[in-house]
Amino acid sequence: MYDQILFPTDGSEGADVALEHVLDVAERHGASVHVLNVADTKRDSVVQLQGEVIDALEEEGEDVVQRAAARATERRVDVVTEVLQGAPDETIVDYADSRDVDLIVLPTHGRRGLPRFLLGSVTERVLRRSPVPVLTMRPAEVGDVRYPYEDVLVPTDGSECARDALSVGADVALDEGADLHLLSVIATTSLGADVRTDVMRAELEASANRILEEAAESASAAGVDPVSTTVEYGPSIHEAILSYIEERNVDLVVVGTHGRTGLGRYLLGSVTDYLVRTSPVPVLTVRGGERAE
Repeated sequence: MYDQILFPTDGSEGADVALEHVLDVAERHGASVHVLNVADTKRDSVVQLQGEVIDALEEEGEDVVQRAAARATERRVDVVTEVLQGAPDETIVDYADSRDVDLIVLPTHGRRGLPRFLLGSVTERVLRRSPVPVLTMRPAEVGDVRYPYEDVLVPTDGSECARDALSVGADVALDEGADLHLLSVIATTSLGADVRTDVMRAELEASANRILEEAAESASAAGVDPVSTTVEYGPSIHEAILSYIEERNVDLVVVGTHGRTGLGRYLLGSVTDYLVRTSPVPVLTVRGGERAE
C-alpha cells in the first residue's frame, strides 16, 4: 500500500521516537522513506539576518536528516534525505505532491510546541492541505504503538469524506491483516430535552445503522468484512470515539478531515482536530478527494 513515505523531522525527541514507527511501516511494506528537514526561512528573524543564519539552519538540518538516515540504513530501509528552505507546511506539502509520496508521518508537535497542542502548528496546516493521508502521533504515546496494527477503527457519519476515509481504512486493514471496526456516534447533546426525544433518538439510530450498513457493504466489496458495526451514544462524538478506542484496544483510527457539519471548513475545531490532539493511538487523516492510487 505504501511505496514512498515522507517523514519531515526537526530532530526533536518526539520526531526521533516517531521515526521508529515510520521504519516499522516502511520495513513491512518495502517502502522508501524520505527524511525531510525544512529550514524555516519565513520567520522574521531569519529573513532579516539571512546569510550565516540560513547556513546554520541548513547545517543543523543536514545533521538531523543524516542521523535519521543512519537509523534507516541500520534497519535496511531505503532512505532519501533532503534539506530545503521555506515555510515548513508549504514545503512539506509541495514535496509530497512532487515526489509521489503515499503517506506523510508527523508527530503532533515538535521542538517549539512541546507544551502545546496541535492548534496553529505546522502539523495542523499540513493536515489541511496534504494531497495524501497523514499519520499523526502524539509523542507521549509513540513508544506504546502496537505494530503491525491488529484493530483499525473507522468512525463514519456517511459523508463523502468519511467514505474516502473508509476506503483507505479498508485498504490498511486488508494490507495489515487487521480487524476493521466501524463506528457511528450519536451525540446525546443533540437530543436536548424535547418531548419528541424518543422519536428523535429512534430516527438518529436508524440513520446511523443505515450509514453503518452501507459502510460495511463498501468494506466487504473491498475485501474486508468488518468485525463490528457499532452505534454509540456519547456527550460528544470525539469522546465516544476515544472511549471506543480504549475499550476495544484499537491500534489505529482512520478518519476524514471533515464530516457532514464541516464540509465547507477545514480541520480546525472539528472532531478530527480533537482526535489528533488527544488520541492515545495514531490517527490517519484523509482529505476528501485524495489523490488516486
